[in-house]
Order: sequence, then C-alpha cells, then structure tokens
Amino acid sequence: MNDIRNQHRTQLSLRVMQVLFATLCLVVLGRVFYLQVIEYEKYSMQGERNSIRQEIIPSARGLVYDRKGELLVSNEPIFTLTVNPATYDTSNNKLLAKLLDVEVSQIREQVKTARRYSWYRSSPLLSDIDFTQFAVIQQNLWQLPGIGHQLESKRTYTDKINASHIFGYLREADTKDFENNTSLFLGDKIGKSGLELVYEERLRGESGLEFKRVNAYGQALGSFVVENEGTNPIAGANIITTIDADLQAFAEDLMIDKTGAIIVMNPNNGAILTMVSSPNYQVDRLAGRLDRTYWAHINSDSTRPLFNRAVSSRQPPGSTFKPLMGLIGLEEGLITPTTNIPNTGGYQRGRLYRDIAPKGDYNLEKAITFSSNTYFYRLMDDIASSGRLNIWSERVKDFGLGIDLEIDLPSATTGIVPDSAFLDRWFGVRKWGLGDLINLGIGQGVMSVSPLQIATMTSAIANGGYRITPYLVEQLETPYSTNFPNKRNPSKIEWVQKKHLDLVKKGMRGVVQEGSGRFYVKNDSIAIAGKTGTAQNPHGYSHGWFTSFAPFENPEIVVTVFLENAGFASISAAPIARLLHEYYLRGTYNSYVYNYVKNWEPREDNSNQTAE
Repeated sequence: MNDIRNQHRTQLSLRVMQVLFATLCLVVLGRVFYLQVIEYEKYSMQGERNSIRQEIIPSARGLVYDRKGELLVSNEPIFTLTVNPATYDTSNNKLLAKLLDVEVSQIREQVKTARRYSWYRSSPLLSDIDFTQFAVIQQNLWQLPGIGHQLESKRTYTDKINASHIFGYLREADTKDFENNTSLFLGDKIGKSGLELVYEERLRGESGLEFKRVNAYGQALGSFVVENEGTNPIAGANIITTIDADLQAFAEDLMIDKTGAIIVMNPNNGAILTMVSSPNYQVDRLAGRLDRTYWAHINSDSTRPLFNRAVSSRQPPGSTFKPLMGLIGLEEGLITPTTNIPNTGGYQRGRLYRDIAPKGDYNLEKAITFSSNTYFYRLMDDIASSGRLNIWSERVKDFGLGIDLEIDLPSATTGIVPDSAFLDRWFGVRKWGLGDLINLGIGQGVMSVSPLQIATMTSAIANGGYRITPYLVEQLETPYSTNFPNKRNPSKIEWVQKKHLDLVKKGMRGVVQEGSGRFYVKNDSIAIAGKTGTAQNPHGYSHGWFTSFAPFENPEIVVTVFLENAGFASISAAPIARLLHEYYLRGTYNSYVYNYVKNWEPREDNSNQTAE
C-alpha cells in the first residue's frame, strides 16, 4: 500500500516539475520573442551603441594671407596616435616606445594624462608621426589594444618670410586653458603668441563629433552613422593681414645678423605693412610635435629670439623725440618759430649738459635738422620750471607714447612717459627735481618707448595731426561673412596746429637734406623726411633710431628702424630705412646702400655722446 502511494507521489512531482520546466521555457521563449521580434528596433540600437565609440573631429584652423592675397600660413595633414585608457594595457608601454623610437617615460606620462582626462574617450598619445612610424604601428595593432589614430593637421608656413613674431606659435592646451574654455579637448593646440593667440577663438573654429565601430580591443573598425547625432566640424575664419609679404621679406633680409626692430606703417590708417623683430625664431619647428630641444634652446638664448622687440622693447627715444618736443613748446607758447637759442657746446643748469651739434644760434627748424640738444634742454627746463610737467606728459601721450596702442598683438608695452605722480613713485615724494627732468627734452632719462610707439608718433606728424591705431589684421573671412575687426577712424589731436606741424616737418626734411640723414638717406627720387636718435646704453655701443616718412608732400608710409648696440644711427639705422622707402615706393633700391647694409658692422663707440 505504501509503495503505491510513494509511486503516485513521485509521478505527481515529475508532472509538476515538467509543468514548471515547460512554463519556464515558455517564459524564456516568450521573452526572447519579445526582445528579438517585438522590441527588435529598440534593443538592436542599444546593442550597436555598446560597440561604438564617440570621437572628436578637429576643425581646420583658419588660413593666413598677406594684404595681396598671398597665402602665408596653411595646414598640413598629420597622423596622431591615440590611446583609449579603458582598453590599453600599460604593460605595452615598452613595446610602443620601441616602435615609435621615443622614451618609455614619454609614453607613460601621456597615458597617465589621458587617464586623468577620460577613462573611456580616446585621447592623443603622440602627434605628427611620420608615415613609416604609422605603418609600423598599423602592423602591430593586433598586440596593442586601445591604440588607434586620427588625422589632424599642423601649421605650415610660406618659405618667403619668417614673420614669427607676427604669426606666433601653437602649443597644446594645458589645465589652465581647460578651466578657462570648456570647448577645448585634450591634445587641442591653441595660440600662445602673436596673431595665433589674439585671434584664437576665430581661427580655431568648432570641433565636430563622430561615432566609430570598435572591436573587443577598442580598435576602430569604421564609421557608424547615428541618426540625428554627430556634428561636422566648422573651419576657423581665414585672416587677411595688412602685411606686404614682399616688403616683409626684404626687411627681414636687411636685418640678418642684426639685433633690433623695423616697423613700416601706413600713417593714414595704422595698417602695418612690415614688422620685423631680430633675431627671430623658426616658427615651423614649433608646429606639430614640439621640438623640445629647440624649445629649450630659444628659451635660454641670451639674444631672446622669442622677445618681440618691435612692440615690447622699452628704450629711450633719443632725438627722435625732438620734433614732438617742438610741437609742445610751440603750443604752450614757450617758443616761436623764430626763437633763437645759442649753443656754446652745452646747456648749463647746475652742471653742463653736453651738446655736440655745431656751435651757433638755433631756431626750432634748425634745431631739429642738426639735432641741437641745447635747444631742447632749454625748452624742457622752461616746461618744468613753469609747472607744466603734467601738461607735457598728457600731450606726449596724445601722440601714442606712454599708452596702450591697442594693437592686435600680445605683450605690447605702454612704455614710460612720466608725470609728477609717476616721479613721486619712482624717486619718492618730493625727492626729484629739475635735474631729473631736463634730459627728457632730448628723449633720455626716465622715459621709454617701443619702436611701434615711435612709428605711431611719426604717423601723427606725417598725417597732419591724427592719432591712428596700429593693426595687423584687415579682414576675418568665413564662407558666410566678412568681418573688419580693426576699422577705426583716426582721431584728431585737437591742440595740434597745421602751421606748427609744417614747421616741424620742414626740420625733419632738413635732417635728410642737410643733417645726419644726408649720408645714406638723401636721394634724388624720393623726398624722405626723418629724424635720427640715440638711446644711451651703459653696457656698450648706443642703440640707434631712425624714424621717417615719405613722400614728404603726401606721406604713404612711415618707416621706423631701431638697432641695438649700433652706434651712430645715421650710419646704422638710417640706411635701412632708405632702402625700405625705395623698395615700397619704387619697387627697386640703391645697390650701393644695400651692399653697405648687408656688410655693416658697428664702427664707432658713441655711448658717451648725446647727439647723432
């Protein structure tokens, strides 16, 4: 009886288990049917997403042209290796370093940086690898999971000009850059100097976004199209500069083996036609992957090739300042066109302030032409003694000295044009006096300017008394718009009178006809007006200035040349200016003067002199 009951129970349990198993199978099959058939479209898309990777598409950086449309800076495609930290095995660091012929430490640090940035997103590992290296990596991808590549670009430059201080260079964005700009990604290169820095936002454009299929090793298999997702990159704006590439190349040639700066400017609107700072650096060696050895060299070079002397150098203007002194003296009524001041070899005021101009009587025109220090010592004495130092300071600043000129380049100096408040800070309250001011009359003492500021001052004299804003970029162009970022009308300097300007300009014309400029600047075809100057240098030869404009009656260009440790400006800076005037206005130049400039060496130590 018990055996019958047990058999019955066993059969019942088997039937229950069979029913449960059948029910479970039906549930599983039903779920499979639901997922594979009913919800296929939904879940197939999610499955696809698990095998795709989001990647950034770099935008094409804007191109740079000269004023005539000649291409100066463009982009060249390069291969960049990428690493996906989630799938990369760091035990492959040695193998990867060997294949790329780089230090293991470099690979290790780049991988660490990529991990800190994003664990799942591919980040640049090594940029600008050559095709041979790229091919080797491709052959070994099977043992390098997490390693991929992307096509990027680097800057490439015209062979005609250097213009490194105009263009500037790019460097990879750092932590501070990421904090200031959330649109940047690891490996992005951004402008760090020159126009690349100032116009960074417009040049860079906007990055795009794409999706790629990846295998189990995280390696890309191809593009994957996701409807309504992904974006195309937007190229940066192209820049049309004011630079004349032919004139720039000629100016750079004249400055080989010299230290200093050149500014060539349109005095009527502030457009800079040429800007040279010498020595310069090879900007192409800072494109693509950083040449660390070269970067260390130019940063430690005692000649400071990274320093833009054209806009950042601060030097006493020397006698180039005398024409402006004359305008201020006339306006203040301290002199007239016929005021005569005798030069007996110097100006006596407590001590003797030397003057090497020929002895005799000087009116303003003659004092400018022959650079009489005595005339301007006396004028500055009268300004200071009559309590007009602050008025003098404001009038000097009206001509662009001692202020921010707002040029579209970084690190431009404001220079120093002192007033009473500045001198109180410099020397101490009531610890300065007349002896500290008299040298200001000849552009010496507590006063400093940049070549760009002297060119701006000269432009205001040449154009009839209008302050212009110097600039380098004429247009920003995209397929959809053209923008003129620097269109500003010149501002009239209200206190300047035409008759006073005419007198000062005659004195500057006399410099070339009769004065120190006659040796190398005087010529029969172009009427040039200018002024030499000396910036005293306690460490050797004085620095030489020459600032000028031409043609005299209707000025088209201003040329300002500054040479360090050059001695007399009349035989150093002035010949360079003459050649630039000729080249721009006539398309040719005097071969004798050219050969002189190319073979020039400082020949006289005039560091103790105070005239040119």
